[in-house]
Amino acid sequence: MNRQLPPVSDWRARHLALGVTHGDYSPQDIVQTVIARVRAFNPVLNALVDIDEAGALDQATALRSRLDAGEHLPMAGVPFTVKDNLWVDGRPATQGSLLFRDQVAPRDSWPVERLRQAGAICIGITNTPEFACKGMTDNLLHGVTRNPWDTRLTPGGSSGGAVAAVAAGLGPVALGTDAGGSTRRPAAHTGLVGFKCTLGLIPNPWGFEDPSHDLSSVGLIARDVEDIALMLDTLAQYHPGDPLSHPLPRSMQVADPFMGAVTGVRLSRAPRVAFSPDLGCGFAVDDDVARAVQDAVDAIAATGIEVESAQPRWSPGTFEYPLVAVQQAGLAALYGDAWRAAPDRFDPDIAAQIEAGLSRSGADIARMAMRRNEMRVTVQRFFEQFDFLLCPTVPVEAWPCEGGAPRSIGGRPASARGHAAFTPLFNYADVPAISVPCGVGRNGLPVGLQIIAPRYGDAELIGFAAQVQSILGVRLDSPMILSQPAATIGATLE
Repeated sequence: MNRQLPPVSDWRARHLALGVTHGDYSPQDIVQTVIARVRAFNPVLNALVDIDEAGALDQATALRSRLDAGEHLPMAGVPFTVKDNLWVDGRPATQGSLLFRDQVAPRDSWPVERLRQAGAICIGITNTPEFACKGMTDNLLHGVTRNPWDTRLTPGGSSGGAVAAVAAGLGPVALGTDAGGSTRRPAAHTGLVGFKCTLGLIPNPWGFEDPSHDLSSVGLIARDVEDIALMLDTLAQYHPGDPLSHPLPRSMQVADPFMGAVTGVRLSRAPRVAFSPDLGCGFAVDDDVARAVQDAVDAIAATGIEVESAQPRWSPGTFEYPLVAVQQAGLAALYGDAWRAAPDRFDPDIAAQIEAGLSRSGADIARMAMRRNEMRVTVQRFFEQFDFLLCPTVPVEAWPCEGGAPRSIGGRPASARGHAAFTPLFNYADVPAISVPCGVGRNGLPVGLQIIAPRYGDAELIGFAAQVQSILGVRLDSPMILSQPAATIGATLE
C-alpha cells in the first residue's frame, strides 16, 4: 500500500529512493508533485529554462519495471535538475548564450547518464549566466533567476538556477558545475549544501567546450550532506575519455565509500582542523557573516574538536580570483571571433572578459600556469599539518538582482569579485571543498561555512562535513519551499 509523500521541505533523495524501491512511494506521484511546484513557482523564479514534463513522467513509468526486473537503483525516483552547461539528450543546450539558442544536446552528459542509470528522474534544465562565467545568474537568452528566500535577490552564480530549484522544492538535488565557486557560493546564498570534488573525481568526458576546463568540476547540490554522499557514490568513477579523470584512490575502491564516510569513522585520530576568517589574504567579510561563521566554529570547538587559527602560506599578492586571466583567455579563444562579428549577442560582462582575454599574451598565460602550480604546492604543504580548513563560503548575504555585485564588503570598497574571494583558490589547488549552511545574517538570509580538505580527501571531507552538520543542527527552509501550490497534483498517494 503506497504511503502519503512527506512535505516537500522534508524530501531527501535517499529517503525517496528507499520509499520508491520498497513500493511505499509512487515515482509518478513524486514527479507530478514536482511538476505542480514548477508550474506554480518557476514563473517568478526562472530557475528552470526547460521543463520536460512528458519525459519525466515517462521515466517514472518505466522505473517500476526496472525495479521489478531486479535492477539496483540507489536513486530510484529521485527528481533532479541539470545546469544548462551540461547536456540532456534531446533537450535544449544553450549555456545561457544567444550563440546556442537553437542547439539541442545530442546525448546526455556523463553525470546525467549515470544518475538516470541509478534511477533518478531528470525534470529539466536550470539557468546559468552566459558560459557559466559570472557570479550572478542572468543572461540575454533566458533572463534573470531569482532567490527563493527573497525574489528581489540573486541566488548567486553560476549555478544559480540549480540552487533556486532545490531551495524552492523543485527537486531535492541538482547537478551544477564549479570552476571558481559556482556551486558552493550559490548554495551558501540559499541555505543548501554545495560540493566541489577533487578535480576529475567526477568525469565529464563529453559536452560543451569549457573556457575553464582544467579548473572546472561537476558540482553537486542538495539539502544535506548525506544526499551529496548518495550522489557521489554513483558519480565518482574513472572514465578514460576525460583527460582530467583518474583512477579512484584506494580508500574509495569499496562499496559506497561516501555513504560509508557519513555513517562510519574515516579518521583513526582526532581531526586536525584549521580556521581562517580571511584565508590570510585580508579578504573582507561583512560583520554579520563573520559572526555567523565564528559562532559555527565555536560550536565545533565546543565538542572537543581542536580548531587552530591557521591558513596556507600564500605567495605575496594573492587576492580574489588571481588567475582570472585563464578564464578570460579561454573565453577569447572559444568566442573571440563570434564577439568581433556580433558583439550585441553577448552579455556585456562576458564581452569585457573576452576583450581582456584577447589582450593576454602567451607569457601571461604561462605565468598563470606557474602561479597555479605554486598554489597547488602551498595547499598540499598546508594539509601536511591539517586535515581540514574552515573559512566563510561567501563574505556577504545575497544581494539584489539589479545593480551588480556588492560595492562594499565589511565596510571596505569591494571589487566586482570581492563577493567570490573565498572559493576560487581551492579550484586552482585541485582540492575538494564543500559549503554547509551555518546560520543567517542580519537580514535573516543564509550564510555558509566552507570546509576544505586535501586532494583525494573527498570521502574524509564528506564524513567530517556530516559531523559538522550534526553539530550545528542548522536547517534553513526558504519561504517558498514551505509554500504549497494552489492546486497540488498527486501529493496524496492512493
